[in-house]
Amino acid sequence: MGTLIKPLNYEPLLDLKHTEQGIKIIKEFFQQNLSTELRLRRVTAPLFVLKGLGINDDLNGVERPVTFPIKDLGDAEAEVVHSLAKWKRLTLAEYGIECGYGIYTDMNAIRADEELDNLHSLYVDQWDWEMVITKEQRTLAFLKDIVERIYAALRRTEYLVCERYDEIKPFLPENIFFIHSEELREMYPDLTPKEREDEICKKYGAVFIIGIGGKLSDGKKHDGRAPDYDDWSTVAENGREGLNGDILIWYPVLQRSFELSSMGIRVDKEALLRQLKLEGKEEREKLYFHRRLIGGTLPLSIGGGIGQSRLCMVLLHKGHIGEIQASIWPEEMRRECESLGMNLI
Repeated sequence: MGTLIKPLNYEPLLDLKHTEQGIKIIKEFFQQNLSTELRLRRVTAPLFVLKGLGINDDLNGVERPVTFPIKDLGDAEAEVVHSLAKWKRLTLAEYGIECGYGIYTDMNAIRADEELDNLHSLYVDQWDWEMVITKEQRTLAFLKDIVERIYAALRRTEYLVCERYDEIKPFLPENIFFIHSEELREMYPDLTPKEREDEICKKYGAVFIIGIGGKLSDGKKHDGRAPDYDDWSTVAENGREGLNGDILIWYPVLQRSFELSSMGIRVDKEALLRQLKLEGKEEREKLYFHRRLIGGTLPLSIGGGIGQSRLCMVLLHKGHIGEIQASIWPEEMRRECESLGMNLI
């Protein structure tokens, strides 16, 4: 069982009925704001994809996807998605989405290898989004602009929730702070990456950590990223590697940093080949998705995922993600959560 964070003197601000109403309000309002802010159209997404095409998200490269045989395809294996990072780019091409526009979808995934705790569940639900961009927009400045627009939509949603429920008070800061993962390491060289995130989020309230996936100057990664969607190796205009990152906030209820989104400018052909080589994954060049990208039939893009249950948890000031979504939890965790006032659905 993962480590349960025990919030001090926790009392849920909303009962079950108002929590369910709040979840509906947040999901409807935020996705409309995200769609308008980034000019995204909604599309229907798969729950599973065929194994061996290179379409499924490999996350950190060690998580095992849930698989099952398909009777009518000669027992060919399908994989339940981890996320839709690569599928979305194929869909941009298939739909012929023009530059400056994009897509978003409700992504539902099963991550059987998650260590279950207040923030991590077997069930993952995200708004996955992807936008077509130009070669000239593959810059840190453009990435920051998109991050700020997403953060503005998050704050608007928080305002709506606080207007609806007097018990809930806003806590997100007006602005989001940007820092590269190497700068963060230099600030806190004796801390672990997670401890660095806690320190920087406690200081600024909302932070975007740039450049996640490649090795830092100490030879270690801030966090893992698959080599074939986010571009974490291109040198940006700040002289540092990486055109991707994570949106994190300081969450007062749990007194820790809290990731809401992982996103970034996606690899072009050069970055893909470079990152596959860096990770020793050159054999993926033969897979369907990778051949399409190397062959130039996929558009340049930026994209990411925003946790639905996580956003609802934060904006409704809940102590455990199981208060927002129905999933499977160890019985010991359920009992302990109940004793702390966190009643899991």
